[in-house]
Amino acid sequence: MSTAPVFDVYAERYDAWYRVHRLVAESEVLAAREALRGSRGPCLEVGVGSGFFASRLGCDYGVDPSPAMLRLARARGIQAILGRGEALPIAASRLPSILIVVTICFADDPQALLSEAARALEAGGVLALCIVPRDTPWGRLYWSQARLGHPLYSKARFYTLQEAAAMLARAGLEVEGVVATLSYPPWARPRVEEPHPYTGKEGFACIRATRGDEVARKGGGPPWGP
Repeated sequence: MSTAPVFDVYAERYDAWYRVHRLVAESEVLAAREALRGSRGPCLEVGVGSGFFASRLGCDYGVDPSPAMLRLARARGIQAILGRGEALPIAASRLPSILIVVTICFADDPQALLSEAARALEAGGVLALCIVPRDTPWGRLYWSQARLGHPLYSKARFYTLQEAAAMLARAGLEVEGVVATLSYPPWARPRVEEPHPYTGKEGFACIRATRGDEVARKGGGPPWGP
């Protein structure tokens, strides 16, 4: 069942989180940027949401199933269209870089979403998949809030880093490394933290994966269509 309707209802509340928790959000941006380091544009964010990450990381394009979220993303200058990660409206082998931030946690079929991203990624392209690992203090906090009926977290499925990496491998992508942030627990005083290798306790981890097969890249311009 699609989670798009709940994001339509809570779009403004979702986007406000980044303002209220700006130091945490800034740390997450730094980790995602490190995972994408050296990748070329254009960049697509799958599950672009309100466009917070895309606008900070130079991802000009976005896909999301929530019209309310798309309005916020477009207000940030993102060229975003209505669509689902499990069926991207994008030609094969078209994109040099793709960003996915916690979207697999809300996807109807996260494995199909990653397989679609792999299909759209060009040979040598970079995919950054960021999650809140389930087996960390931050993951356990969000999971407890989900069990108490949080309107958004209750719709999510949380994964360990190993589970996320396994899904990437099944999609035909090669994991190159993991960068992470939020090494302090959620009850500690927030601070901006530089990304570093994942140790197993960080609350936000970004896996860098690549598509290594030899596929000729198609022409430039917007990725939509053939």
